[in-house]
Amino acid sequence: MLDGTAPRVAAIYRRLADAIAEGVLRPGTRLPATRRLAQDLGVSRNTVAAAYDRLLAEGLVESRVGAGTFVAAIERRLRAPSSRGGGALVPSPAVRRLLVELAPEVSAQARPPARYDFAVGLPDPRFFPRDEWRRELAHRLRPTAVLETHYGDPAGSAALRAAIARHIAVTRAVRVPPDDIVVTHGAQHGISLVARALLAPGDVVAMEDPGYPPIRALFASLGARVVPVPVDEQGIRVDRLPARAAIVYTTPSHQFPLGMPMSSSRRQELLEWADRRRAAVIEDDYDSEFRFGARPLDSLHSLDRSGRVVYVGTFSKSLLPSLRLGFVVTPPSLADGVRLIRRVSDWSADPLPQEALAAILDSGVFATAVRRARRAYERRHAALHAALTRELPHELVTVPSHAGLHLAAHLRPQAPRSAARVVERAHELGVRVRSIDEFYAGRPSTTGLVLGFGRVDESDIDPGVRLLAQAVRG
Repeated sequence: MLDGTAPRVAAIYRRLADAIAEGVLRPGTRLPATRRLAQDLGVSRNTVAAAYDRLLAEGLVESRVGAGTFVAAIERRLRAPSSRGGGALVPSPAVRRLLVELAPEVSAQARPPARYDFAVGLPDPRFFPRDEWRRELAHRLRPTAVLETHYGDPAGSAALRAAIARHIAVTRAVRVPPDDIVVTHGAQHGISLVARALLAPGDVVAMEDPGYPPIRALFASLGARVVPVPVDEQGIRVDRLPARAAIVYTTPSHQFPLGMPMSSSRRQELLEWADRRRAAVIEDDYDSEFRFGARPLDSLHSLDRSGRVVYVGTFSKSLLPSLRLGFVVTPPSLADGVRLIRRVSDWSADPLPQEALAAILDSGVFATAVRRARRAYERRHAALHAALTRELPHELVTVPSHAGLHLAAHLRPQAPRSAARVVERAHELGVRVRSIDEFYAGRPSTTGLVLGFGRVDESDIDPGVRLLAQAVRG
C-alpha cells in the first residue's frame, strides 16, 4: 500500500530506489511489468511508467527491448574488503539513499575523458597562471621565510580575505569588510559551513529544480527536508517556494544547469519573500567571471538590505578545481557561527596557497588570466551554439545563456531518442555530454542535454557536434 500523503510517482520511485540501494533488488533483477505493478498497487499504468522513467534517467535500471526493465549494475567504488571480511559497519539508510541518488553523478564524473569532451563545470587548465603560482609558492618556502607555527585563523588568511574583499567589490559590487569573509575549500564546503550554522534537523531547504545533485545531497545529509522548486525563464519560481523554508539555495547569475540568469524583477521578488519569511538565501555565484557581452546583473547580495543573503564564490572555475579554494560572505550576525563550524570541523586551511592566491589577486595576474580565459570561452560558446543550431536544427533548441562554461539545449518532441539514450550513444562515439534529466530531483519537466566547453578545443567543437548529431538521430 502506498503512503497517501506522498505523490504516487515519487512514492513508487522511492520504494524501488531504496530496494536497489539496500540490495533487496540486485543487479540484473527484472522489475514487474508496468501493467502488472499498476494493478498490484491500484494506480494507473502511466504512474508506474513515470516512476520507471525516473529510475531509467538516473541509471538505476536499464530497459531491454522486448525483455523488460532490469536493475542496472551500479559501481560502488568501495574499499576492497580486508582479510577479516567486509566489515560490520554500513552507512545509515539515509546515506544509502543518497548513494543511490548520486550514482548517476558519480558515474558521470568517473567516466574517462572522451575524444570530444564536453564535460560540465571544468575549466581549461592552460589558462592557469602556472609560472606565477609556482613563483609565489617558492617565495614563501625560501630558506629565510618565516613559516606559520600555529594553526591558522579558521576564517582564513587575513591577506587573502582582504584581497577577496577588494576583488568582489570591483567585479560583483559585493562591498564587505574582510571580517565578513570566510575562506573555504571551494563552494560546496562553504555551503556546508553555512548550512550547518543555520539548519536544525527537519528544517526545509528550497532548491532550484533542476539543480546540482551534490548540493541537494549535502542538505539532505544534514537532516534537512529538501523541496525542489521549479524554474522558468526568469529563474526560481518564488510563488512556488514552501512557506516554511529556512534556506533558499539559488544560482542567479547562471542557473545550473539550464544557464539563464535570474531577472531583476525576480531577484527583488525573492529578496522581499525572504524578508517576509525570515529565510536565508544562499547565492551560489559559481562562474560569474565568465560573462559574454551582456552587462552582468546585480548580485543578490548587492541588492540585499536585510542581511539575509549569503554570497558563495569559488576559484575552481577561474583557476583550477584541484586548488580547492573558495569563500563565503556572511552577514555579520552569522559570521561567528560559520567560523565556529569551520573551527570544529577542520580548523583552517593550508596558509601557503592562500597567501599565494592573495598575491595573485592583488598583482593583477588573476584578472589577466580571467580575461584571457573569458575571450577563449566566449569564442567556444559562440562556436558551440552555432554548431548545435546548424547540425541539429530540428532536434535541439538551446537555452539562451551569456555566461559560464556550459550550454543547455532542450530536445524537441520530435527528437527520435531520449536524452539518456543520446548520452550513452554519444559516449560510444567518443563524445561526452550530460542529460538535463540527471539534475532533477523530481520528475523532469523538460529534457535535453548539457554541454560544457571549458575543456574542449574550439577546433574540436564542429566534429564533436557532428558526432553528437549521429547519436541524437540514431
